[in-house]
Amino acid sequence: MCLSSAQCRAARALLAWSQDDLSSASKVAKATIANFEAGKRSPYERTLQDMKHALEGAGVIFIPENGGGAGVRLARRADASIDTNETETVQYEEYLENDAPPGAGG
Repeated sequence: MCLSSAQCRAARALLAWSQDDLSSASKVAKATIANFEAGKRSPYERTLQDMKHALEGAGVIFIPENGGGAGVRLARRADASIDTNETETVQYEEYLENDAPPGAGG
């Protein structure tokens, strides 16, 4: 199988796509996608390929089973860059509390 139901759900989550979004992009019926992701049915191989190609076209990379388990990740866009504005500091609330003992340098 070229696409597992878990990979499909994870890929949609990475893209913030609904089943409707995947249906539109792949030309696969929403009911087929829903049944596949729920483990109720296994679509034809061609249907799985259509879904996978739509997800890949949106930037998902499928990681094959390599001993650590199959998975998905987002591709880094070629025009993407890292924001290196060092004058702006972002602090997240959960890291604002200093729980280090006095004199520990924290």
